[in-house]
Amino acid sequence: MKRLVLFIIFLFLAVVSHFIGVEKLPIHINTWSSHELDIFLFSRFPRLISIIIAGAGISICGMIMQSLTQNKFVSPTTAGTMDAARLGVLVSLLFFTGSSLFVKMSVAFLFALAGSFVFMKILDSISIRDTILIPLVGLMFGNILSSIATFFAVKFDLVQNISSWLAGDFSMIMKGRYEILYLSIPLFILAYIYANKFTVSGMGETFASNLGLSYRAVMQIGLVIVSFITATVVLTVGMIPFLGLIVPNIISILKGDHLQKNLMDTALFGASFLLVCDMIGRVILYPYEVSISLVVGIIGSVIFLILLFRRKSYA
Repeated sequence: MKRLVLFIIFLFLAVVSHFIGVEKLPIHINTWSSHELDIFLFSRFPRLISIIIAGAGISICGMIMQSLTQNKFVSPTTAGTMDAARLGVLVSLLFFTGSSLFVKMSVAFLFALAGSFVFMKILDSISIRDTILIPLVGLMFGNILSSIATFFAVKFDLVQNISSWLAGDFSMIMKGRYEILYLSIPLFILAYIYANKFTVSGMGETFASNLGLSYRAVMQIGLVIVSFITATVVLTVGMIPFLGLIVPNIISILKGDHLQKNLMDTALFGASFLLVCDMIGRVILYPYEVSISLVVGIIGSVIFLILLFRRKSYA
């Protein structure tokens, strides 16, 4: 019943989002003019699909990373994955200027994957597995990657270009500029197939190996899923902070840590949360629009602090 309620809320938010914006759309669809139909087909619907895929995808990525690292404060934001993807976008702008969006996405994916593997290697070398220390290491690693990207952006006069990838924004999403996000959908299915293995791997390498699980192979598959989805979202929408951190934690508090059972709830809650943040960003300074990264950053940071101070209660 809880999932049904969550699904109904998600559908309600998805419908309402179509009617929020500078251009008003009548509630009765049969009265839409050709201009209003074009607004729906070329702007509102692509924006909705982008929000759903990005919200669900980053939330699932956070859930997988938290399981693989056995740490509830790890996500693509706090593990350097997003910063590595951003560095990959910069490299694609420097060396593959005239290439297709798919090539740029491939470069961003490879950098995100490399960044994720480096982060996991750093964790292997850390003897103290403090709950707060690990995400702090990830944030420092991400800041190093971000500094490298900023240095080369300044050097090659690409500061404005790279800044557009830093702030997540759905205002420029239109038909023909978001379809690459569809490539993430097969990864959702793969995440569901491997969800039980991710759950077992989250119990530790020794325990998983004793059960006959190929721990390293499962970890590599998980990192591929996380890196690919993160790269597509960063390239299409931009960086969205805290989403992959807070959504899996809230679902875990409510429903436990069984990934396969929670995957659908995580996707629905992540998409719904991002829809709410997007609508807030569209109405708070109407008719102007606040970027989604700012809204999610403010709300997400408050929730993160609550989770941080009450982590013993939620243990």
